[in-house]
Amino acid sequence: MRSGSLGRLHTVRATTSDPAPPPAAYLPLSGGLYRDCLVHDFDILRWVTGREVVEVYATGSDAGPAMFRAAGDVDTAASVLTLDDGTLATATATRCNGAGYDVRMELAGELDQVSVGLDGRTPITSTEPKGPPPCEQPWPGFLERFAPAYEAELDAFVRLVRGERDNPCDGGERCTRCASRRCASARGRERRPVRMEEVPAS
Repeated sequence: MRSGSLGRLHTVRATTSDPAPPPAAYLPLSGGLYRDCLVHDFDILRWVTGREVVEVYATGSDAGPAMFRAAGDVDTAASVLTLDDGTLATATATRCNGAGYDVRMELAGELDQVSVGLDGRTPITSTEPKGPPPCEQPWPGFLERFAPAYEAELDAFVRLVRGERDNPCDGGERCTRCASRRCASARGRERRPVRMEEVPAS
């Protein structure tokens, strides 16, 4: 994207799908699907595009296992985000994707589009006669999918603590505000987009 080969970016699509719900006892402590899961999509959206989110609309469904309703959470959610240059992004998440763990992002521009996270272990099946073969060994979870990233993250943290490097992170406070329970609950009740300036800093 930064090379310009996509042309003007107009759409970003991010998805995170867990293969199975977490234990019921975890849900009240998790911060909810927006803060526990979608916050990562909001963060990577900022990092990849270099833009800030100015408006969010979100909705969620608790039609799955009863433990989500009991915890005041949702098992599936979708957000539409407007970036400060007019780019539109969608971020969806679910705790109930029995096909396997799936994390992807698509970037669509006026000249080309690319996909990140689409590989031979992506748990998706094409219905096209000449489509790719079905995935035989999907990713079982985030620990396996992102092991190299976690190792790099821990290495960067240790080097930062030792004073061997600068902090590469900006804190992502705006991502937390996008995913905040207050923001998500307001969107769900009022069924309207929320401007970021409406959400107080945590």
